[in-house]
Amino acid sequence: MADDVSASVITLHQPRPKKAKTSAERAKAYRDRKKAAAPASNPTAPLDCETPPAVPALPAPIATPLTPLPPPAVTLPAVTPSRWPISSIVLWAAALALAAVGITINGWFARSLGSTDSAGWLFMAVGVAADLVALVMPSCAAGLWHAGRRATALVGWGVWLMTFAFAITAGIGFASVNITDVALARAARMTPAVQTAQAGLTDAMVARDRECKGGVGKFCREREAAVNYRRQALDAAMRSVELTADPQTEATIHIVAWVSRGLLKPTGDDFAMLRLILLAMLPQIGGILLMVGRPDSFKGGSLAMPA
Repeated sequence: MADDVSASVITLHQPRPKKAKTSAERAKAYRDRKKAAAPASNPTAPLDCETPPAVPALPAPIATPLTPLPPPAVTLPAVTPSRWPISSIVLWAAALALAAVGITINGWFARSLGSTDSAGWLFMAVGVAADLVALVMPSCAAGLWHAGRRATALVGWGVWLMTFAFAITAGIGFASVNITDVALARAARMTPAVQTAQAGLTDAMVARDRECKGGVGKFCREREAAVNYRRQALDAAMRSVELTADPQTEATIHIVAWVSRGLLKPTGDDFAMLRLILLAMLPQIGGILLMVGRPDSFKGGSLAMPA
């Protein structure tokens, strides 16, 4: 029996060992085998559990450039230094000056009404307090009105009317007393004309008394007529002095008559009443000037200066 020599036969041509695939190559080969094994004509063939169904690609969105919105603008009020208009300063100065005069007038006249020294001081306190209320009440009442507190503002205006009326009466008393005293003093002054007329009257009275001592006769009646004439001359001289005691009144009467071409002919009493009213009212309008001269009433004015 021949010996089996196949075991000793050595294959001369051995296959070359396969090169190891990468994971990506193995995955690709696996997908290729699945595609080849799946029948193309069977749409109902079960899908591989490991391979997800193909999702149709959506169209790529069109990129629209977005314009960023600007940040909201915040408008801040302009910060300006506090400024007082010149007109406001002038009004306040005038108001304070008139207030000082009015307080002095009211205090003086109110004190003159007291029968005793204590009563005089009490009246003076009432007059000064009333004038101070009349000074500041218009500004307070106007502020309350703008703040919407109308009822309180009306009460304030009512109080102001009472104090204003009291101050007006005091001003009228002060002005009338002083004007009358000055007029009487001027009217009673001795002028050369008055002295001459008074000397002539004295001589006429002496001559009449001497002539009429023995009885009333022709010469006595003549001396009596001379006395009457001298008395009339003295009265005329004194009236002329009285007229010159208030030259303002006479000048105003003539000016008004000249301007109006004689249509208006005021008397001395008319002008005296007008002057009395003005002298009494002007020192009491300080509160109104303070209200009108507030700085917020002149916003936007060009004439201004730092406070």
